[in-house]
Amino acid sequence: MTQNPVIPKVTEAEVQSVDPITENIAALKALFPEAAGEAGVRFDVLRQILGDASAIEEGEERFGLNWHGKKRARQIGLTPTTATLRPCREESVNWDETENLFIEGDNLEVLKLLQRGYAGKIKMIYIDPPYNTDKDFIYPDKFSEGLEAYLHYTGQRDGAGWNISGEGQDKIGRKHTNWLNMMYPRLTLAKNLLTQDGVIFISIDDHEQARLKLLCDEVFGEENFVAELCWRRRKTQANLVKHIAPVHDFIMLYGKTQNIKLSKLPYSKDFIEKTFSNPDNDERGLFQTRPLAQPQNSSNPEYELELPNGRKILAKWSCSKETFKKYLFENRVYIPSGGEGMPRLKIFLSESDGIIPNTWLEGLATTEEGSAQLNSLFDKKIVFDFPKPVNLLKHFLSIGSTQLNSTQLNDMMILDFFAGSGTTAHAVMQLNAEDGGKRRCISVQLPEKCDEKSEAFKAGYATIAEISKERIRRAAKKIKADNPDYSGDLGFKVFKLAESGIKPWEPAGGADLVDQMEKQIETVRPDRTEEDLLYQLFLMRGVPLAVPVESRKFAGKKVFSVGYGSSFACFDREISLRDIDTLCEGIAAWRDELKPEDLPHLFFRDDAFKDDVTKINLLAALEQLGFTRVKSL
Repeated sequence: MTQNPVIPKVTEAEVQSVDPITENIAALKALFPEAAGEAGVRFDVLRQILGDASAIEEGEERFGLNWHGKKRARQIGLTPTTATLRPCREESVNWDETENLFIEGDNLEVLKLLQRGYAGKIKMIYIDPPYNTDKDFIYPDKFSEGLEAYLHYTGQRDGAGWNISGEGQDKIGRKHTNWLNMMYPRLTLAKNLLTQDGVIFISIDDHEQARLKLLCDEVFGEENFVAELCWRRRKTQANLVKHIAPVHDFIMLYGKTQNIKLSKLPYSKDFIEKTFSNPDNDERGLFQTRPLAQPQNSSNPEYELELPNGRKILAKWSCSKETFKKYLFENRVYIPSGGEGMPRLKIFLSESDGIIPNTWLEGLATTEEGSAQLNSLFDKKIVFDFPKPVNLLKHFLSIGSTQLNSTQLNDMMILDFFAGSGTTAHAVMQLNAEDGGKRRCISVQLPEKCDEKSEAFKAGYATIAEISKERIRRAAKKIKADNPDYSGDLGFKVFKLAESGIKPWEPAGGADLVDQMEKQIETVRPDRTEEDLLYQLFLMRGVPLAVPVESRKFAGKKVFSVGYGSSFACFDREISLRDIDTLCEGIAAWRDELKPEDLPHLFFRDDAFKDDVTKINLLAALEQLGFTRVKSL
């Protein structure tokens, strides 16, 4: 009797996104194996290991931010998704070469899908989330239901669709709980994506500034708070408010860890003129100085130093006697007031790498400028209210994604999962064109419906996502026109959130088992293309979505090579016995040509084989050619 062939199918766990709870428990067990029991984590033992030997139960009065629904919000972030991202070539620009991404969908689901391929790879995140005013809170609690709510909202499920930004929102817009329930899981997932030296900038106004600070302290750790920047967003003020005219926004800045790497900013001409000079005509050029003597209440050691003119000064110093002699030998000591002042250390402009950024952002850019920039791109049409200005984002990018003297200039990944009008992607392309950087941008935007009375809708834009994509296209054209010699990446791949292309096993109680199994013979949804399945495979295997893809045909079947031969996939609907030799030999020759470092994986459709004999022969042919990692969808 012939044994049934076994081409392992991808599991349910592989189809869905990363399960953070399982991974967290595994990491915890690795650190503290004694806290691992058969039933899971032994929390009493864990508390003791971490230094809590007290048997006294803590009361409910603990310092921190609490609100109704917090536990459920945390669980939502830990719940895997079964969604996928479908490629959309027709809306993309330079699909085959670009490494920029634009993802249309609910950012909670998208952030879950990015966990496998992008965890620990994002250098900088910028987000401008809803400020939770009466009119702009467009992520109500129903989106916590996950993919199903999004599919209804976008018309991918039966129903008229859900209005989430219009009537009824005034009643819940200012409730802090809904806003916190929306932000909490998204920030938690975003943290996982950051590199160890990565940073996140979050724009906010007075409505939720206080709660956002406490929320970020919890998610990122209070010790990883870097600064709260204050940006003057308006040059003028409206005298229509009751008490104080608001003219600023806040930007919270946190690091993934305390080992972040922020860049200094280039000196402006005005700053150099005010700060640097050369009073003793030093041949090394302009310099500024800092004091060598320290205050009397300093903990530095006190001793006597003798100056070149014979003066002796008893003070607390920032350097040792030996170091001071070294400074004198190198002519790095400047003594003002004709040699009668206190000695200071020269810091030369030629040796300086820039100025440390500060928390006060005035004169940098305004909301009015952001609107003018966007309106000019859209032929003077007002398609988006209050967009952030490009210069503001360039400022953050210069701080968070520029490392001076880097061997790989600015080869970093940027994420904005509240993309809005697309300012972040615009700023990334603009700054790359200016400094030769290679920053890549991932933009995520909900296809929020435009008001039918708005200028945007009248101009033909049904959703905010459409505005954002068109803004990036137009910005790219302008950047190229302004910089004709620039050859950097001005394209982007578009993906759209959708339900999985692989049918889940859904047993129906009381239904005929044979009938259910017959329905599962075709494992792939009929509306899915080969490219749809390919990119779902990317998400399942943790392959970044911009990895190079090539395709060739063998035996008339399209075969994809992913990442220069790290994987091969053939999603043809029908593979017969007569195709096997040509197909397998073609893939093997391609593998030998690409020479991947590790044994490549191969993937096929499970329903592509007519019978078991075809599967047996395919596996045998592949094994003879050295392929041992074969799976089916």
